[in-house]
Amino acid sequence: MAQQSDSSPSNPASVPSAEGLDGLLDATPGPLHPAAAETWRAAGRLAWADPTARHAAGRRSRALLDRARAVLAEGLDVRPEEVTLHASGDQAARAALSGVSRGRRRRTGAPVASAVEHSGLLRWLRAGPTPPTEVAVTGKGAVDLAAWRTAMTGETPFAVLQSANHEVGTRQPLAAARAVAAEHGVPLVVDARGTVGREAPPTDYDVLVAESALWGGPRLGVLVVRTGTRFVPHHPPSPHEGGYALDPVDVPTALAAAEAWQQAEASREEDGQVARDLVARVRAAAAAIDAVDVVGDPEDRVPHICTFSILYVDGETIVDELARRGLAVGSGSACTADTLEPSHVLAAMGALTQGNVRLVLPLGAVSPTRTEDVERLCTLLPEVVETCRRRLG
Repeated sequence: MAQQSDSSPSNPASVPSAEGLDGLLDATPGPLHPAAAETWRAAGRLAWADPTARHAAGRRSRALLDRARAVLAEGLDVRPEEVTLHASGDQAARAALSGVSRGRRRRTGAPVASAVEHSGLLRWLRAGPTPPTEVAVTGKGAVDLAAWRTAMTGETPFAVLQSANHEVGTRQPLAAARAVAAEHGVPLVVDARGTVGREAPPTDYDVLVAESALWGGPRLGVLVVRTGTRFVPHHPPSPHEGGYALDPVDVPTALAAAEAWQQAEASREEDGQVARDLVARVRAAAAAIDAVDVVGDPEDRVPHICTFSILYVDGETIVDELARRGLAVGSGSACTADTLEPSHVLAAMGALTQGNVRLVLPLGAVSPTRTEDVERLCTLLPEVVETCRRRLG
C-alpha cells in the first residue's frame, strides 16, 4: 500500500499559504483557493489511508475519492467512470497520448497536432516511432483548418489540439477540427489545461486533459476518456486508476481539487468577465507603447491570458524590472518558463519573440488585489519599457 510521508500534500502543515499574492499576474499555477486549502487540511485528518485498502480507514478514503471524482465528472458533464486522476497535468497528458497511441497502434501514419501545442506534448510526439504532422496556425494562433484537413488521412492514429493556446489565449476551433477528424475515424485528444475551470468545459473531444491548479486547486491531473474510444492502459499494468495512472492518487489533493472546482464554478461567469475586462485593459495599454506587438485573437480568446512582445529589449530584463516594482509576470515559452526560452508558439504564429511578456491572471478569490495590480502594471509599463530600452542602448 502507498504510504504518505510527513511531507506529502495531505499533511495539513504542508498546505501552502496564500501569502505573497500582491502583484501576482503569473498564476501558472496560482495559489490555492482558500476553501480548497481548508478542505485539504481537513481531508488530511480523514482521508490519510490507501483507498484500495479493505479496512475501515481505507474504505473511508475510497468513498471520499469517489465523491471527489463525481464532483469533477459532473462539472465536466461526463460519467465518473470516464474520469481518472493523476499526480499532475503533465502525467495526465502523457497518459492520454500513450493510451490512445497504444489503442490505435494498427494505424501506422503520423499523428496530427498543431504547431502550437504544449512543448511537452510535442516532445513526446516527436520521440515516437512516427514524428507528428505539425499543422500551421494563423497569425492569431488558431489552427489552419485547411491544413488540418490536408494532414488527416485514413492512417492517422490520433490527433491532438489544445482547447485554447496557453500562451496567447486564442481559442481553437474544436468543433470543426473534430468534425474533420471524425470523417477519418480519428480520435481527438484535447489539451484543455489552459481553459477548464476558467470557462465552460469543451465538449468536442474524445480524450480530454485538465489540471486543477488552473481553477484554484492543488496540482492534480484530470483525464477524461470518452466511452467507446480505443484506449489501452499502461503496460506493464499499473494498479492505480484502472491502470491509467502510474502513481496513486492523493485523496486530500483530489478533495481539495473538487472543492476548488465547486467554488470556481459558482463564480466563473462573473470572474471571467472581470478577467476579460482586465486583459482588455492590458492589451490597450501595451498597444499604446511604440514597437510593442500584442498577440493572440483580440476577441475569440480565453478571459485570463494576455501576451505581448516588446522590441529592442529581452523578456528577462522586463520581468526583472517589473519584479523590482512588485509585479510578477511571465516570459518566454509558457511550458519552459524556467529557462526563458523563446516561445515556439510565437514563432509558429510569425510573431515577435523578443521581449515577450505573458500574464495569466489568477482567480479573484485567491488574489483580492488583482484589479489594482493590473492598473499598476498599465501605469508602470511605459516607464519600465523605456528604462529597459535605455539600459540596453
